[in-house]
Amino acid sequence: MKRTLSLPIALLGAALAAISPARSAAATAVPVPKVDAIQNASFYPDSVTEHTIVLDGKSIPYTARAGTIVLRNEQHQPTLRMFYVAYTENGASPERRPITFLYNGGPGSSSMWLHMGSWGPVRVEVGDGTITGGPPFRIVKNQYSLLNVTDLVFIDMPDSGFGRIVGVGKPKMFFGVDKDVAAFGQFVERYASTFGRWNSPKFLYGESYGTTRSAALVHYLQQKGVGINGVVLQSSILNFGLDVTGATPIGGSDWAYAFYLPTEAATAWYHHALPNRPVHLRPFVAKVSAFALGEYMNALARGSSLSQRRRNLIVGKLHAYTGLPESFIRNNNLRVPYWRFESELLRDNGLETGRLDGRFVTDTTDGAENQPRWDPTDAAIDYPYTTAINQYLRVDLKYNPTLQYRTQIYNIIAHDGIPGGGWDNTHRGNPTTDVTPDLADALSYDPHLKIFSANGYYDFATPFLETEFALDHLNVRPSLLQNITYGFYKSGHMIYLAPKALAHYHADLERWYAATLGNR
Repeated sequence: MKRTLSLPIALLGAALAAISPARSAAATAVPVPKVDAIQNASFYPDSVTEHTIVLDGKSIPYTARAGTIVLRNEQHQPTLRMFYVAYTENGASPERRPITFLYNGGPGSSSMWLHMGSWGPVRVEVGDGTITGGPPFRIVKNQYSLLNVTDLVFIDMPDSGFGRIVGVGKPKMFFGVDKDVAAFGQFVERYASTFGRWNSPKFLYGESYGTTRSAALVHYLQQKGVGINGVVLQSSILNFGLDVTGATPIGGSDWAYAFYLPTEAATAWYHHALPNRPVHLRPFVAKVSAFALGEYMNALARGSSLSQRRRNLIVGKLHAYTGLPESFIRNNNLRVPYWRFESELLRDNGLETGRLDGRFVTDTTDGAENQPRWDPTDAAIDYPYTTAINQYLRVDLKYNPTLQYRTQIYNIIAHDGIPGGGWDNTHRGNPTTDVTPDLADALSYDPHLKIFSANGYYDFATPFLETEFALDHLNVRPSLLQNITYGFYKSGHMIYLAPKALAHYHADLERWYAATLGNR
C-alpha cells in the first residue's frame, strides 16, 4: 500500500530494481571499476531552472531547484542523500515569504502524489472518481498552486525518489518513527542553513503517515530551536491504537467500527446506495457521526448482553446509514470492517469501491470476495502520477540521473537485498505509534502554533471521525484547541483528486495561512 500505514493490511513487499552505476566524469580508455552512484558525494548536480506562473491574475516568477541535501552523522560522515524539489518566488524577502515543507506518507512513499497532484506549479489530470486510462496524460499548469501564498519544498523520504542511503548510512538508521523524524529534522535545518531561510515563517505539511511525521517533527524541531508557524495535517493517522479492527470482527477494538461508519455512510450516499438517500451530504454525515460515537458505540460496548430489541434497532439504523443488507449486518455481529464494506456495497453490480477514495470503483474478478484484491483508486492514479513525475523532473526540470525514481520504497525489509529490519514503530517507548502527545506538547510549548486538519469524506485509509476523536483528546488547555482548524471535503484520502474539492481546499488554506501569519 502506498500512502498510509494501516494495521489490518500488510505494508511491505519486494525490493525495487538495482541502482545504475555512476556516469564517468570524463571519457577515458582505461576501464573504470563500477562504483555505486550513491556513494559519490557529487553523483548528480542540482538542477536550477527559471519559470513563471500566473495565479489570480498575478504573474509570479519563481526558481525551481531539484536536487539533494546530504545528511551526516555526529562524526560528520555522509549517511543519506535526501531528494527534494523547491519552488521559491524570485525577489521575495526571505523574512516575509513563508516556506512550506511537504511530504507524503507510507511510510515509504515519495512526495510524488502531493508534488504532482496538489500545490506545485504543475499537476497531472486524472479521472474525477473514474479510471484515467493509459498515456498520454495531461500535465498542466496548476491554477490551484499555493505559490501565491508560500514557497514550497517537496521532500522525498529517505531512500525514495532520487534519494539514496550513502556512505556509512544503513537502512536501520532511517526506517523507524523516531529515526525518520530525525532525518527530516536535519533536512529542514540543512535547507534553512544552505538557502538562508532560518528567519522565514515555516510550515510543515504532511499527508497520511506524513501527518504522523509532522506531529512528532514539529515538537522535535521546537526542541532544536527551529520555530514552526503552522502544521497542515491532511488525512491524518495520529494514534494507531485507535485503528485496530483485527482480521475478523471478533476480538478487535470496537472503536474502529464507530470511526469508519461515517465514511461508509458517505460512500454509500455518493453511490446512491441508500434506501432513503438524503439530499445533502454534510448534515447526513454529522447525524451518522453522532450516532456512531453515541448510540452505536454504547450498543457495541454491551457485547452479548445487548437486548434483541436494541440489536434490531441498531441493525435498522446501520442499514439506513450504509445501504448494506440487514442480514449482512447481523451476520457481521453489527461490526462490518471497512474492507468488507468495500466488497459488499456494490457486489450485486459486480463492483468494489476504493479504499483511498470510496468514489472509485473497478470490476471484481471474484463475486464472493471477502475484501478487494486491489484498491480501485490505485488503478486510477498509478499510471498518470508515475509517468508525470518522471516526465516532469527529467525533461522540464532537467534533473535526469541514471537512477530509478522510487515512487514507493518496497525495501523496508530488504534494502537492495540486504535485510533492513523493517519499520520500527516504537515511539516514546510504546510499540504502537501514538504521536498525539507530541502534538499536545508542541501546542503547549508554543501557544501561537496553528494546526489545519484536512479530511476527505470518502477516505477509508484515515477516516475523518478517527482524526476528530484523536485531536479532541489531546489533553491540552481547552483554549489551545481553538488553534486547530478543520476542513472537510467531498473527496478521499488524496483530497486533490477531486478538482472541486481542491479549489475549496485551496481557498481554505489561503485564509488559514493569512490568519496564521497575521501582521508578520
